[in-house]
Amino acid sequence: MGQPVRRYTLSDAEALDIADELAPVRSLFELPEGVIYLDGNSLGALPRGVKARVAEVVEQQWGQGLIRSWNSFDWIDLPSRLGNRVAKLIGAPEGSVTVADSTSINLFKALSMALFLRPDRRVIVSEAGNFPTDTYIAQGLADLLGQGHVLRLVAPGELATAITRDVAVVLLTEVNYRSGARHDMAALTAYAHEMGALTVWDLAHSAGAVPVDLTAARADYAVGCGYKFLNGGPGAPAFIYVAPDHHHGLRQPLNGWLGHRAPFAFEPDYRPAPGIEALRVGTPPILSMSALDAALDVFDTVSIARLKAKADVLFDLFVTEVEAQVPGLELVSPRDPARRGSQVSFRFEQAHAVVQAMIARGVIGDFRGPDIMRFGLAPAYLRHADVWRAASVLAQIMRRREWDRPEFRAHAKVV
Repeated sequence: MGQPVRRYTLSDAEALDIADELAPVRSLFELPEGVIYLDGNSLGALPRGVKARVAEVVEQQWGQGLIRSWNSFDWIDLPSRLGNRVAKLIGAPEGSVTVADSTSINLFKALSMALFLRPDRRVIVSEAGNFPTDTYIAQGLADLLGQGHVLRLVAPGELATAITRDVAVVLLTEVNYRSGARHDMAALTAYAHEMGALTVWDLAHSAGAVPVDLTAARADYAVGCGYKFLNGGPGAPAFIYVAPDHHHGLRQPLNGWLGHRAPFAFEPDYRPAPGIEALRVGTPPILSMSALDAALDVFDTVSIARLKAKADVLFDLFVTEVEAQVPGLELVSPRDPARRGSQVSFRFEQAHAVVQAMIARGVIGDFRGPDIMRFGLAPAYLRHADVWRAASVLAQIMRRREWDRPEFRAHAKVV
């Protein structure tokens, strides 16, 4: 017989909050009263500095500066400046990341560039259960090229055997959006390179949540979004990384004017800008980029490693209390901290209804079909007591079958 699992009390959770070195970071966010927010892995909370920055950009830079602000406030180079800030969070060197477009568009660019460098290979390997936009982009690009490329989807445990010498690109999301399971980026990249393949990593659930070192992992390309753990706001611009080894002669398929070497020369023929600047396409969305820029100020005060360490404590607290009080739920996320991101996922047949019942009680998580309850652990603004209370609310809802009501079974357009 194993030792009984030590339960947490609310007093235990509150004591952890008192001792928490990250407690002051919470004050950097706007958080509504009476809400426990466990959906920062889908849309990060609003950093207080964003409101002031966007107001200043709207009222002064745009309102007063007008078109002059492209120069006086250097709007034109904002994608590069933001790229260098993101680079520090993902272990990338300066000049290897730019902020532009959406994750989907950046995936299209990265995958196209990788396939161009492996013209004699026709296989793209990805994980079955990867986020749909990744596999949709791969399928669409294969159809567009019309050269016989195929997408090979395999279970996570079969990736090593699936990466054979006919594979051009391995396309993976480091942290799975449903389960929170985390791949060993360095090991899989090394094996892909051994087989002659290139790698494209989606960091949507990694950037700002877990320590990432693209340089040490020798990743070839990476993309990610700005609105989850980076807290850049709904629809915030995405980023794209290209390893410096691939910068020479870098060409991407979307020849937009701001990716030109001299965009204001208005030349009739396209000449790509050097290095990562060639990944730019159209005019940058200055308002949303400014919001993301202000949001990144949070990371000037805390390391990603410290955030992940706190997230692991939050995970242990939440899982311990949920499993003790609701033994019928199946934990989907890995227990090993090294093998997961900053979220907890449980499986339950009526997961959607349970999540809706929790939201009605002020605890906001989310649902991923067909049966996953997903709770993001954003340690920058979550308290240990929040997580303890969330577990208690979940337990009450399950015990009382509060979820079994028509209004909680109804599906909205966004779930």
